[in-house]
Amino acid sequence: MQELVYLKNDEAVCDSLQVAEKFHKRHDKLISEIKRMYGDLIGKSNVQNGGAKFFFESTYMNRGKRYPMFLMNRDGFALLVMGFTGKEALEWKLQYIKAFNQMESFIKEKTTQTWIETRQAGKLTRKAETDTIKKLVEYAKSQGSTHADMLYMTYSKLANKMAGIQKRDEATVMQLNNLSLMENIILHVIDTGILTGKHYKEIYKDCKKRLETVKDLAYLEATA
Repeated sequence: MQELVYLKNDEAVCDSLQVAEKFHKRHDKLISEIKRMYGDLIGKSNVQNGGAKFFFESTYMNRGKRYPMFLMNRDGFALLVMGFTGKEALEWKLQYIKAFNQMESFIKEKTTQTWIETRQAGKLTRKAETDTIKKLVEYAKSQGSTHADMLYMTYSKLANKMAGIQKRDEATVMQLNNLSLMENIILHVIDTGILTGKHYKEIYKDCKKRLETVKDLAYLEATA
């Protein structure tokens, strides 16, 4: 599921397509409303907003066709939904406010030396994991696998999922540290599996089981 708020050119934004879905509005009518009420603000900086822009024209793909939508920052979102009423609308407003707060907090964290060093260390761990998976690919081919090259993507998705990450460059320091832990476990389990002659599919099952255990323990520790 797409996040409510995400990064675009290092700015926290949401999009009109998802806003329409969450607030039960027809997207084409919502776009018309943005153009009618805020046409003068689309793609233009506003002095009263510190020179920032509110709305940005964009597109999305659906069944091979491209359709228009708008991206908006926190202020653009606030302008758009201020007239939306009802209990459910209020709940979604609060969720969007929380999502904007979290993303803006991350944007600040991303400029710190700690984040930069953690991301760099993570790249080294990722390289070590990739080198190990390269050995696994050849090992799987020797066992008859015809899709062994897919193992890079398979293990990458596994590590990201267990660390709660969608994009590595949009991960917090804690998430990056968790990811490095997951990747270190993966390369250790793969090496051990190859040495003991396990089938490559069993190695994957071992990795998943080990990561799930570590994830559960980390969660318990974090909430203790």
